Amino acid sequence: MDKTNILAALKKNAMLIVLVLVYLFFMILTQGGIFEPSSFTELINQNAYVFILGCGMLMCMLTGGNIDLSCGSFVCLVSAIGGIFMIVSGLGTGVSILLLLLIGVVYGCILGFLIAYIHIPPWIATLAGYLAFRGLGTFILSSNSTTGSLAPFPADFRNIFYGKIFPTEKGIFNIPCFVFGLVAAAIVLLTIFWTRRNRIKKGYEADTFGKAAIKGGLSAAVIILVMSRLAMDGGIPTTLLWVAGIVLIYSFITSKTTIGRHFYVVGGNIEAARLSGVNTKRIMFIAYLNMAVLTTIATMPVIARSNSAYANLGKNFEMDAISACVVGGVSASGGAGSVLGMVIGATLIGVINLGMSLISLDANYQRVVKGFVLLAAVVFDIVSKKKQK
Repeated sequence: MDKTNILAALKKNAMLIVLVLVYLFFMILTQGGIFEPSSFTELINQNAYVFILGCGMLMCMLTGGNIDLSCGSFVCLVSAIGGIFMIVSGLGTGVSILLLLLIGVVYGCILGFLIAYIHIPPWIATLAGYLAFRGLGTFILSSNSTTGSLAPFPADFRNIFYGKIFPTEKGIFNIPCFVFGLVAAAIVLLTIFWTRRNRIKKGYEADTFGKAAIKGGLSAAVIILVMSRLAMDGGIPTTLLWVAGIVLIYSFITSKTTIGRHFYVVGGNIEAARLSGVNTKRIMFIAYLNMAVLTTIATMPVIARSNSAYANLGKNFEMDAISACVVGGVSASGGAGSVLGMVIGATLIGVINLGMSLISLDANYQRVVKGFVLLAAVVFDIVSKKKQK
């Protein structure tokens, strides 16, 4: 591999390299505390909402750099309504989840209609929700509780969104968890080589065997490492299954489906997409309907983890989701980005959050650090595009 190819590979994987370096940096600062099994579980549980909201924000940003400012406040509202359903009214968990999803669909349809067909700018339409939903959620909570919060949520609800699969005592190696990791690693390896084989068969450009082997080997090693640490902390968190399922679904949609390609086309040039026969209004409608539904889903592990609904729940969630996308290489102007990049960005944000919490860094300084990381990612994106041109 010549120098040009090496530089291109480093540039392509810049954020992944940064993630590794940041993790090693916190390994030193925390004296290995961030490598403890409990830290792996906490990293997943604490940042599940970032991965889920990030998938939705990715779809919005692909359409032309559009964002949803209301998702954090909508989390507050959904949690308050969920508290009314499950704690105050005593509705069953299954019924409550379905009703909350229905509320998400209704809001998504209204928001999507206003943006796609009434042509209200997305930031204005979602800013209205940002202001209104937290106020409405706070009103609901204060009207039904003297403390301004509702708790606790039913045990079966918490087990679904904050439990563990085949749990064991902490410190006892969880065999099912490790086996799951081996199977997942094998699937990743097979997928990488199967994709390479199909691309060669169709005459497309493909990775060399050595490059595919390195990529597959490193991916499998990371999966086995993570699952072995989780195995020492009681097993697989159900949160991980929700996150992995959603990430895989959206990775497939964006890379393998026609509608996924339409999101990229609309973001690249909306007028050219319209003239090519793409229903641009429908794409915009789907983007915000999808965002509302994913916001509702993201609320579930959040309230299961906190075991309560309160007024500040969801605060700055929209900023975390936007940061995960931008840091992960999603273009601020739309038309470029991937689910894998968003996952790397979300993981980087999560590692920074966890690392700073472990060293007890003041919350104000944490915001400063995350702000500089976001700015650096945007600068990197702009400079890269200029060099390409």
